[in-house]
Amino acid sequence: MRRVVPDLPPNAARSGGNAFTRWIGRSVLRVGGWRMVGQWPDLPKMVVIVAPHSSGWDAIWGIAAKVALGVHIVFIGKAELFRGPLGWLLRCFGGMPVDRSAPAGIVDQVAQQIRDAERMWFVLAPEGTRRKVTKWKSGFWKIAKRADVPVFCAWFHYPEKIIGLGPIVELSDDMEGDLVRIRQMFAPHLGKNRGAV
Repeated sequence: MRRVVPDLPPNAARSGGNAFTRWIGRSVLRVGGWRMVGQWPDLPKMVVIVAPHSSGWDAIWGIAAKVALGVHIVFIGKAELFRGPLGWLLRCFGGMPVDRSAPAGIVDQVAQQIRDAERMWFVLAPEGTRRKVTKWKSGFWKIAKRADVPVFCAWFHYPEKIIGLGPIVELSDDMEGDLVRIRQMFAPHLGKNRGAV
């Protein structure tokens, strides 16, 4: 039987999951026809960017992959999503609520958490929305620079139901140039409703 997720490297942050929860995650991916290709880098800390983000289904397949891997990945979401039972569930999966009205404060808070952590993979969608955008948000770049960690690319390709891994991107001091260069890496990949470029 074809594997749907790769092995985690030794330095990856593990979740509190077990063989049964990983089986559930793999089963969800398998039933949906999804698989992961590529490998995770053996790094204790990094910023992971995922694109294209064009559908709420991205979260379903992404969380299924996270559970299947048994990896602890931290993500942020608007504070309104973290109310009630959904908030409890999102926190269980690594979610952190944020007030999006103070974006500069979010960058500093997340960068400090990465610096303070022994292991932390922080993930976000650089588009910042499911709508098509002409320019990516720079928050991931600023977080990675302030935390002094690399950026790792992960992508959805809906036509083949693939969650792809790689490459690692070392950032320069040219933020605008890096944003254009990184966004072009995602050009071949198509989300549920559109591409990343």
